Amino acid sequence: MSDTLELARALISRPSVTPDDAGCQPLIQERLDRAGFQGETMCFGDVTNLWSRRGTARPLFVFAGHTDVVPTGPESEWTTPPFDPQVRDGVLHGRGAADMKGSLAAFVTACERFAAKHPSHRGSIALLITSDEEGPAKDGTARVMDTLQSRGEQIDWCLVGEPSSDATVADTVKNGRRGSLNGVLTVYGVQGHVAYPHKAQNPIHTLAPALAELAAADWDAGNDSFPPTTFQVSNINAGTGATNVIPGSVEVTFNFRFSTESTPESLQARVDAVLERHGLDCRIDWQLSARPFVTESGDLVAATLDAITGVTGRQAALSTGGGTSDGRFIAPTGAQVIELGPLNATIHQIDERVTAADLDTLSAIYEGILERLLTGER
Repeated sequence: MSDTLELARALISRPSVTPDDAGCQPLIQERLDRAGFQGETMCFGDVTNLWSRRGTARPLFVFAGHTDVVPTGPESEWTTPPFDPQVRDGVLHGRGAADMKGSLAAFVTACERFAAKHPSHRGSIALLITSDEEGPAKDGTARVMDTLQSRGEQIDWCLVGEPSSDATVADTVKNGRRGSLNGVLTVYGVQGHVAYPHKAQNPIHTLAPALAELAAADWDAGNDSFPPTTFQVSNINAGTGATNVIPGSVEVTFNFRFSTESTPESLQARVDAVLERHGLDCRIDWQLSARPFVTESGDLVAATLDAITGVTGRQAALSTGGGTSDGRFIAPTGAQVIELGPLNATIHQIDERVTAADLDTLSAIYEGILERLLTGER
């Protein structure tokens, strides 16, 4: 069993359901101590964060990730207990195997080998690990970045270990993410008896044409880096529970995943215009979860693609698809940010799993990226 696999199993065995780190970060830092990293624990609220750095000079390369995992769901439905990591037929099973304790283990073993080979490498290496990525994400990476910026620590390159791979390990590198804008729309009517609709006003009926227009709209055409912006309704709530009552209001929750061709302000203005045109009595509450970011080219993308080819012999594709990640807190500081991790086929599912050999492949790729950026070797 490889060092990477053993460490991944040790991390999975700690039930770190967000925001509980459950001792994962001390285990990681114990390994990093021996490789010359200086660890610093940053606690905000119930969240534990680790900033561990080797060196003080720039350029600064950062591995970013999270120790927290989502709840397991019914444990009785798991083939084996979710926090009892087991390897069966070359596959590691357990909550967090893919998202993202496997990547964390690969970070550590890559750093250990690299530091042993290159004790005087140029620049610095750091790990930014949080226990608040799967939760509200308020007291995790965002707070750590505020702290780093306040004391002048600038990240040049950042690799986030989110599970980016699609069909085979390292076949896809996320070089950006779409923005995410949430809205909660409340449309008001007049409650009444369904038998006397002329004495009431059904807000579901008045909303329907506007909602159909929003759902059918072309928000933008995307660009070379991003697909077109999308609008999706995730929930609709109305009614008293009775079959004979016209509701007095209806609430609609929706989300935009948007490209750099749109802004939160432009999307909000277009929605407001549709609602006004349909004469709705309504209010809308907005929440911006993330702005889009992209690392189109540069040293980090080039080193990553070259390292993948060097280890696997294959060419990786660049993508900005999928959900959001903590890269959204790091990219605005001027850092080049990419995401590279294991297959995402079973993340958040019952029987989450990852091929054990893929973790060694990732560790080798991570080491190769460090070689290319901090030594100039290949």
